[in-house]
Amino acid sequence: MISLSGGEKMLKIGVTGGIGSGKTVVCHIFKVLGIPVFDADSEAKRLMTTDRGLVQAIREAFGDRAYGDDGALNRRFLAQRIFGDKDALNQLNALVHPVVIQAGEDWAERQQSPYVVKEAALLFETGSYQKSDYNILVTAPMTVRIQRIMKRDGWTEDQIRARINEQWTDEKKASMADFIISNDGAHAVIPQVLSLHHKFLSERS
Repeated sequence: MISLSGGEKMLKIGVTGGIGSGKTVVCHIFKVLGIPVFDADSEAKRLMTTDRGLVQAIREAFGDRAYGDDGALNRRFLAQRIFGDKDALNQLNALVHPVVIQAGEDWAERQQSPYVVKEAALLFETGSYQKSDYNILVTAPMTVRIQRIMKRDGWTEDQIRARINEQWTDEKKASMADFIISNDGAHAVIPQVLSLHHKFLSERS
């Protein structure tokens, strides 16, 4: 891992992208380069079963059926509750996102690196992008994204389009991003990541 020398400010980099864009691939390249990566989506799943305050808040909002007898999150029940119900989805997000954002901040404080990366599907939507020094949007054409998700998850095209339509458009997110990485299969991703990697390192030199 690349270490941070004393007294330097560590940069915080946000990475996001719509489903099927390949943001996880981009973040894996940063990991290979020795940069710590915080996976906000995975951390959210963990905290929803380990953070006592959050667990209690979810139980109060959605009932005891939100968890099984073993304490595991009842994902099927919650998915049914929030499907097509924006109020319920917003309520859940309002409980989970602040806890995850704080966990990301605490995690970043423990790192020793010139910069760290936070991978989050809802980086702009939650407002957590404001805690980043720079934000990267990973993009790919709709047809490419659909093909990737069908191959990865076995969803139908209609299911995928419905999910994508629930998310902010790339155009909206691009207006808020500092950098855009094209993961369309025609442009090599590694050189794009390396270029940003060198930029971030140069700001710490």
